Amino acid sequence: MLSIARGCLLSLLFAACAGVFAPAFAADCPVTTDYARARAIVADLNRIVAPQGVQESYTTRIGGIDQWINVRGQDRDNPIILFVHGGPASPLMPTLWQFQRPIEEYFTVVNWDQRGAGKTLGEVDPESISDTIHIPRYVDDAIEVAEHIRRKFGQRKLILMGHSWGTIVGMGAALKRPDLFHAYVGIGQVINVRENERISFDYAVAQARAHGNTAALKELEAIAPYPGDQPITRERIVTARNWAQHYGGLSAYRATSDYFYDAPRLSPEYAPQDVCSVDEGNRFTLGRILPEFLAVDYTVVQAFPIPVVMFMGRHDYTTPSEPTQRWLDALQAPYKRGVWFENASHMIP
Repeated sequence: MLSIARGCLLSLLFAACAGVFAPAFAADCPVTTDYARARAIVADLNRIVAPQGVQESYTTRIGGIDQWINVRGQDRDNPIILFVHGGPASPLMPTLWQFQRPIEEYFTVVNWDQRGAGKTLGEVDPESISDTIHIPRYVDDAIEVAEHIRRKFGQRKLILMGHSWGTIVGMGAALKRPDLFHAYVGIGQVINVRENERISFDYAVAQARAHGNTAALKELEAIAPYPGDQPITRERIVTARNWAQHYGGLSAYRATSDYFYDAPRLSPEYAPQDVCSVDEGNRFTLGRILPEFLAVDYTVVQAFPIPVVMFMGRHDYTTPSEPTQRWLDALQAPYKRGVWFENASHMIP
């Protein structure tokens, strides 16, 4: 078993090198530009040739449907990270080429396209799974993936890591089956959704006023008070988030995150039709899961059965970090640590 100190140190290394995750992509579909040559170059650059290495992308049966799994690492005996992507349907697999290679020296890294997301969406008729788009099902899927990976690689426990929406699923899996995991690492952790929305909105208003942005203020005032007692619709969320992210709440000091959103076009893991499926998955899942998402409240969790590490961007106003720090301060756990990235927001670093 990994020691607490080693698990924490390696987890910190992962965040420092690879904390570039986001909640959605914005690719133009269909993709008409021919990126085949660029994808081939990226594929060769990232090809794992170490004798003990592993590089696999495949489907396996999870939760009654075929789901895509990607496994990469320089030594299959290294500790394993199971990463739970954001969204709810924004897979990390098509952006791995940007950042993951250095981490693979120290870990075997497992990414999986969740139900309704990315390449997994293409494996089914979406309507056949529409009534399964619920948080408990995602949690059970994560547990099934963990059990599958344990069997495949002969390791008793994994490190569980989640980002944004993935922290909701990851936290649920860690609490339900702590025996599967060495530790839980949250990046852009969601503790209480309604509080996050309020903090994000207040930040957007303050920034719009400071910059004299009358157009932003007009849009934000139209949905105030937010979230308030009114229903939190997709339209209200988009308005609030757009301006918070415009002022660096997604990528610090940047008004946009095109560097990330455009990355799937060069991915050797994703064909053009797979890139288009990302936005299709977001449209398919968000409306179905929104009521459950808005009710998420992990403030009731006062004790954690395994070590916990939280990576927090100082300028994160997509899933604001202050509620996470307060929750962590009060938490009882075998080991806990909060790590602040001073020049980062939601897309650490």
